[in-house]
Amino acid sequence: MTSVELRTVLTGEVRPLSAEDARLSGIDKHPVTGKVEVHRLGLRGDHQADLEAHGGVDKAIHHYAFDHYPAWRDELPEAAERLARVGAFGENFSTLGWTEHDVCLGDVVSVGSAKLQVSHGRQPCWKLNVRFALPDMLPRVTRTGRCGWYYRVLEPGWVEAGDRLELLERPRPQWTIARLFAALFGPEFERADLLALLDVPELADAWLERTHKRLRRSAG
Repeated sequence: MTSVELRTVLTGEVRPLSAEDARLSGIDKHPVTGKVEVHRLGLRGDHQADLEAHGGVDKAIHHYAFDHYPAWRDELPEAAERLARVGAFGENFSTLGWTEHDVCLGDVVSVGSAKLQVSHGRQPCWKLNVRFALPDMLPRVTRTGRCGWYYRVLEPGWVEAGDRLELLERPRPQWTIARLFAALFGPEFERADLLALLDVPELADAWLERTHKRLRRSAG
């Protein structure tokens, strides 16, 4: 599928993770209506608390497939309230029709008047455990590969719900986000895949560093 509707655009303020956890996070995203400005670091009105781990040019926009929500609701009835609405995973873009098996590293897409490029998958973090009140949510996401992905902004512009994401270029058709995530986080992986990733310039620096680390561990 070369295009998909942007069903929801979401942004969030920095606030405590929960009523019981005062640590700050921008993971709590809410739908916005009308046009939203896309700049080099993401969406106008969207914020992150930990700027070392979140945000930045390679993690400007987080896209998560709403396609995964039914499976999560089936598997986690205890988290039904959290999964009742879009934004449970801190996503900025929500769609139906594209998953990690359809999107490739380096894909260039247009949406509204902006142009974006897929930079890497979303690495789940401990905040998901707190957000879902489940101590094993992070490993669940890692195990399933339902990670989502990030864009860098090639051309700023404006987007709104109802726009279409259109695939313009696919320089790395062999590197779906699913394959990339499995290579870097899966229990079984091919060292040859990691070596090949070293020559992929579209890969974000953070995941290039992870590639080097996994190569070093595998060599031992």
